Amino acid sequence: MGDTDLREIINRYLIKETDFLKIKDTMTEDQLRNFINQSISDLCYQQHINLNFNERAEIIRTLVSAAVSMGPLRPLMEDPAISEIMINGAKNIYIQKEGRITKADIHFESNQELAHTVQKILAGSGSNKRVDESSPYVDFSLSDGSRVNVIVPPCSLIGPVITIRKFSEAIGTVDDLLERKMFDKRIATLLIAAMKAKLNVIFCGSTGSGKTTMLNVFSRHIPSHERIITIEDTPELRLVQDHVVSLTSKPANIEGKGEISMRELFVNSLRMRPDRIIIGEIRGDELLDFIESISSGHSGSLAIVHAETTEDCFNRLITLMLMTGMRLSTLEIQKMIAKAIDLIVHVELFVDGRRRVTAASDVYFDKTRNEVVINDVFKFQQAGMSDAGEILGEWVMDKREPTFMSKFRKHMVKLPEGFFNKQTEERVA
Repeated sequence: MGDTDLREIINRYLIKETDFLKIKDTMTEDQLRNFINQSISDLCYQQHINLNFNERAEIIRTLVSAAVSMGPLRPLMEDPAISEIMINGAKNIYIQKEGRITKADIHFESNQELAHTVQKILAGSGSNKRVDESSPYVDFSLSDGSRVNVIVPPCSLIGPVITIRKFSEAIGTVDDLLERKMFDKRIATLLIAAMKAKLNVIFCGSTGSGKTTMLNVFSRHIPSHERIITIEDTPELRLVQDHVVSLTSKPANIEGKGEISMRELFVNSLRMRPDRIIIGEIRGDELLDFIESISSGHSGSLAIVHAETTEDCFNRLITLMLMTGMRLSTLEIQKMIAKAIDLIVHVELFVDGRRRVTAASDVYFDKTRNEVVINDVFKFQQAGMSDAGEILGEWVMDKREPTFMSKFRKHMVKLPEGFFNKQTEERVA
């Protein structure tokens, strides 16, 4: 009898013949080990199975690991240097460590074991979501804030596919990001002041670039007395203020009913007396209400958008607005967005594994030129690569006073003396 067959027999015995599923979550690791050891002894006696000491110890270790953690994924979840785990079926597990993707030296025995782990992770998340053949994909968050996406057959042809984006406790302050050279002190000073001055800021970038991390970190500088409402598809935002109301959308049930969209949540949030509204990610018609609410007085809103550059971000906002069916010209929509958004911050994951702010851009509509202007207040200029493989470069600053400085003066938020020069050319916003 092979090891895999033996483990399967013992696993079925634990599930069907004992109270293992009911009590496993109430036991310590030592108690669980003793329970499994006694169950194996009972099974071996009943079915006349001979196990040597090493075989028994390995089976106990494997079953305990699967019960109290995430099976083979446990060491990956406990490694703080790993930021993302990607499981492509039972045998292929990849990790992102220090910005680089490599194949891990662990695997599941079978897709059945992986599917069992999926259900266990989902049940332990407390999200009340499900994934099976009739609902083959799901997004949810773990108790530590890590985000999980699962897609299973029939949509996946290689077995269950899991993507876990881990939440890092190590990154919590602006100083943490400065230490990682994600931006320089001048950018940090500007963005901290932007939070206090209630600028409307969009954080953009590609998947895994650090957009949500940036928003989480700088949101700490929103004054604690303000009422903040967050709206997300999957909870990822971790705000430190006390007065935070967190809303999350709801997918349709198995009958196709009961869906609550981001847009519905946003419309409802406007009736909840918000001082700030933060959207985890804009990807649909909620953008229309977001822009209209900003224009009608809800200043200080923050959001995330997937985009490759600040210009791409602005163009994507235009496209999303057009998709809502608004009967306005493209130019009028451009004016509306430019009036609403004060600052777009783009973040990028570079080939050396380091995340950097590549641009922090002032957005305004120039009436004299009859066009939208996206001016980089800060821009990262790449100069080459060191012998060690590190990208070299520096952040270049445009010292002209940006158009959003009127909000700084309105909210009496001061930047260091000489941070910007007086306007050298007239800008009509």
